[in-house]
Amino acid sequence: MLGASRESLSAVRESVDSRRAEPGFDSVSGELFAVADLLSRENTLRVALADSGQPEQARIALAVDIFGSRVTPLALDVVREVVKRRWSTDGDMLTAFETVASQAAFTVAETDGSLGRVEEELFTFGSSIDSSAELQMTLTDPALSSTTKSAVVHSLLDGRAAPATIQVLTYMAGHLRGRRADTATEDLSNLAAAQRGRVVAEVVSAIELDEAQERELTDALSRLQGRAVQLNVAVDPQVLGGISVRIGDEVIDGTVASRLEQARRALAG
Repeated sequence: MLGASRESLSAVRESVDSRRAEPGFDSVSGELFAVADLLSRENTLRVALADSGQPEQARIALAVDIFGSRVTPLALDVVREVVKRRWSTDGDMLTAFETVASQAAFTVAETDGSLGRVEEELFTFGSSIDSSAELQMTLTDPALSSTTKSAVVHSLLDGRAAPATIQVLTYMAGHLRGRRADTATEDLSNLAAAQRGRVVAEVVSAIELDEAQERELTDALSRLQGRAVQLNVAVDPQVLGGISVRIGDEVIDGTVASRLEQARRALAG
């Protein structure tokens, strides 16, 4: 997102968070996902609602006309909040609806005490995508409808995951819009971690880390980041030894495989 959209998204997220205690908040995520789904299919409507060249009140009036009878007053307030903001592209506005829908789902999970479980399940699902070529192909197959892709993920998770996990991943599966499924899942993991004021560190190690090692690494990374870190550890024997850590765009690669590759390049040079 460009500057205007980033500022708008931040303002909308703050607005949604301020409403967490209002009656009916637990249904907002589902309603906002339904709004996002409609906008993903209706290009003309999406462009009209995101057109900053039109007066704010005209855009809001259009949104109320379309969604007023489809969602609760609380969800409609969020729709107004999104539509009145300035977006660099209509795609950014759609992303904003999806983001605050997921945020609302994670807020409910935080309230009922299941957010930690949701974070673990998102990481596990992301790992499943990495290890399953069949699942990757299914989620990116242009011949399959969004409904079919969502149904596949729902069938995999139904009865095995928390409601918030099922909700956000089922929607994600049918609305990748050219994104990689693992990248979209990682974005959800980061959003869930941010709900508790934490950042996600993706760690790759040649062997399983024990509890003491994970605790030591978590503490060290938390000191470096200046906030709590959620550690997601994946085991990959191909790294040979050591670990690599990725936090957002920052990568700390201390694996033996990486050092060997650097040495090979130096010799080749």
